[in-house]
Amino acid sequence: MLTLLEGPDVRWRKSTRSKDANTCVEIACNVSAGVGLRDSTDPHGPKLLLDRGAFGALLGAIRSGAHDL
Repeated sequence: MLTLLEGPDVRWRKSTRSKDANTCVEIACNVSAGVGLRDSTDPHGPKLLLDRGAFGALLGAIRSGAHDL
């Protein structure tokens, strides 16, 4: 299933708020099975694939401060 997160058609992006920082999470939203997540410092490393509902829930939790350090 993770092969869905590879290839020339998968477009990874990171937040414009990250500026020049390399310690960011990148997302790929153009994956048919959901949303891909990867570490921008290790683009060839492990990737996560979340369905759109789970990704929405994660964003909601982040925005609410549930994952603040």
